[in-house]
Amino acid sequence: MVRTVRNRVLIAAGAAVISTVGIVGGVSAFAARPSDPGGNNGTIKVDSVEFDNAPNNQPHVGCTFQVDFYGYDEGDYTATVTFAAKAPTLPTQGTSVLLTDKVFIGEDSAAGGGSTEGLDASKTYTLDLSGITPHPQQGVHVELTVNAPGSRGADVKHKVFWVSGCGTTPSPSPSPSPSASPCPSVSPSPSASPSPTVSPSPSVSPSPSASPSPSASH
Repeated sequence: MVRTVRNRVLIAAGAAVISTVGIVGGVSAFAARPSDPGGNNGTIKVDSVEFDNAPNNQPHVGCTFQVDFYGYDEGDYTATVTFAAKAPTLPTQGTSVLLTDKVFIGEDSAAGGGSTEGLDASKTYTLDLSGITPHPQQGVHVELTVNAPGSRGADVKHKVFWVSGCGTTPSPSPSPSPSASPCPSVSPSPSASPSPTVSPSPSVSPSPSASPSPSASH
């Protein structure tokens, strides 16, 4: 009888341990489930040519480059992508924003995180850097900002890098207008030669008066 009760106690204790292990294991499995993590999921990488899916970031790229999106949540999520010039290579005038874009990133779950398996999207860009004087060694300083809905809390990612090889030139300063050449002075008209004076006509000598005829003799 004592042995039977003891056996029952042991069996009950073993079942409790198994149940506890099952609960803990279930909680751990739920907490570690890669498709449903909390927080600001996702990461972005800047890739230069030749493009690949490896999650390595390259801070110096050519004029055409690629942005890779990894580890974002699954769903109807579209990221807003903004490129802006940063000091010391700001444009001489106008806004510092170079380009804005939309990229769908919710194709699959966040499984894979920042690894190759976690790649959600890639997009190739060529920026218009006209009007910006590049740094002589580094190029043009650019900041990438990505706002991705679906995150719990902050939903923004930043990446700063340099772009070179675009043949950028500063905006030409306007050339000064040439000064107008002075009009040549007009030479004075030569004074007209005075008309020659007309010689007075010679006066006509008076005709001699006729002598009276002699009177006839009677």
